[in-house]
Amino acid sequence: MWAKLIFYHMVSNCFYDVYYLCLMEMLINLILQFGDLNKQQIEFLLSKAEKLELKKDDYLSEAGKVPRYVAFVLEGVFRFCYYNNKGEEITNYFVDEGNFVVDNEKFESQIVASEYVQAVTDCKVFVFTKKDWDDISNTIVGWEMMKANMVKKCLTLAMERRSPLVSEDATTRYLSFIDAFPKLINRIPLSYVASYLGITQQSLSRIRRNIL
Repeated sequence: MWAKLIFYHMVSNCFYDVYYLCLMEMLINLILQFGDLNKQQIEFLLSKAEKLELKKDDYLSEAGKVPRYVAFVLEGVFRFCYYNNKGEEITNYFVDEGNFVVDNEKFESQIVASEYVQAVTDCKVFVFTKKDWDDISNTIVGWEMMKANMVKKCLTLAMERRSPLVSEDATTRYLSFIDAFPKLINRIPLSYVASYLGITQQSLSRIRRNIL
């Protein structure tokens, strides 16, 4: 309710478009799953969010650099990827709309990342800098617990999605991928899917033919 009241107030006082307000509401609705915020706290939180657009293949974060942002995905798909000791590019995870994307440990400690976070499609995100993220923690009572619960959910979801990749055969892994990421299969290159599943692109193409 608070979010809607704030949005209506903003519409009456600023030239925000309805679409932008809907994106802000998406962010607030996710955060409110982890705790309660009053009107002033929501306004403060939104004041710290900056809208950022990335083109396909742009990097939100790069290996060897300190992550700059916590990002909430409004539109688009990101992937976590790295290079193994053979110089092969490995896709480790995907994040799509309505989720936070961040290497939390590296961001919080401000140490260099070991993975890249790359836009698989054109993307729109709300981002928070480390300073703004810390300001939120220092201002909103209970934010640390809300943040810990958000991080826990992200880690749990990632583990649940990746666990089938350890013991299942390739076909079952692909079916598990479709179940975990039902909206992604037609939006991302099959080479990324194959890398995530730990199989060749040729094997993935064969599996797809066999189950169609």
